[in-house]
Amino acid sequence: MPVTRLDASQHSVTRDRVDANALDVVTTLKEAGYEALLVGGCVRDLLLGATPKDFDVATNATPEDVRKLFRRTRLVGRRFRIAHVRYERDIIEVSTFRKSSSQLEEGDRHANADGMILRDNVYGTLDEDAFRRDFTINALYYDPQEEEILDFVGGLDDLDERVLRFIGDSRERLQEDPVRLLRAIRFQAKLGFSLDQSILDAANLASERLAAVPPARLFDEFTKLFLSGFATEAWSLVKDSPVRGSLFPATPAQNRFAELAMINTDQRIDEGRPITPGFLIAVLLWHDFEARIHDLETHHNLNDARLAAAQETLLSQREVIAIPRRYSQFANEVWLLQSRLEHRRGRQIKRILSHPRFRAAYDFLLLRAESELADPELARWWTRIQDLDSEGVQGMIDTLPRDARRKRRRRRRRSKSTS
Repeated sequence: MPVTRLDASQHSVTRDRVDANALDVVTTLKEAGYEALLVGGCVRDLLLGATPKDFDVATNATPEDVRKLFRRTRLVGRRFRIAHVRYERDIIEVSTFRKSSSQLEEGDRHANADGMILRDNVYGTLDEDAFRRDFTINALYYDPQEEEILDFVGGLDDLDERVLRFIGDSRERLQEDPVRLLRAIRFQAKLGFSLDQSILDAANLASERLAAVPPARLFDEFTKLFLSGFATEAWSLVKDSPVRGSLFPATPAQNRFAELAMINTDQRIDEGRPITPGFLIAVLLWHDFEARIHDLETHHNLNDARLAAAQETLLSQREVIAIPRRYSQFANEVWLLQSRLEHRRGRQIKRILSHPRFRAAYDFLLLRAESELADPELARWWTRIQDLDSEGVQGMIDTLPRDARRKRRRRRRRSKSTS
């Protein structure tokens, strides 16, 4: 396919919409005699009229060459090396032109028995670099000095048609890396584009192959999919697909609780409020946690059953997605606090209100109530008590039913033995 070149009069991208630090990287590399262009999502978003979150640069300079030019540079990546050039809090990712897997010579391409690419870090030219990228709309380049757009793979047409299409054969690209299916769903959710039919045809097999992907990598993809501001749409695409069964096998598809949590997550991101993967993990695994409590109650008392159920639920999920300890502990604490919120013990309530995870557990309870998984009046009670002073809190505690308040137990005094 011949390269398509658009000059400044043929596209809407202007230099003033490009991050100043990204411009500095491109200029510095070019002044040193290298090729350098903006590439990928930033070019796509600029053409769509959106403000890019990140700016990436592609160049024929090696990562070591980049590090020599920029003092604050860190080389990252195992499968292939990438240079991160830091400008205070801003990081510009700089990647070296590479060949696609189909262009590699014998001995350069390292794959497992199923065809999944393990290593393909072979440098190439600009046009070779375009063909090794995943989607056509992510393989567009912009030269900010010449103000020129370059398209080697038909990305501009797909951008106009609002379709996500792999570069090359979809089945082969997904065989090389099944995670590309998750990326396809993520961009579909973010951009509102449709998936090319060839991707849909290969989705079932790719979903099965996700089992061969390292769990730690799947956790990274999970956070990108559901914590980037478009979780609601992503869940609507995932819940009835084989992907849900591959990532969260114990999570039911018809799940109002999960839907509300995704909406809540997007709202928090839009409002600039904090979010954590631990909360969504707690939501997605809640039904499994409760089912395990029911199964364990016959062999344990209720408190021990809850503890054991939490541990089993998280251990089972970790076989698929490697949940970092801080997030699994977060989910565990939120789950265990639910019973304390439900069984309001008078002497415990003030301690619960000061618990580090109270706010998260309270938000969890609100979503449960909205999903008809908890009593709405209980949620309203915990909402009211947070706005009261100490005297008001005690007043609400005193109005609880008698059997909902723990009575003070008197310790028996041991009588001193007499000789």
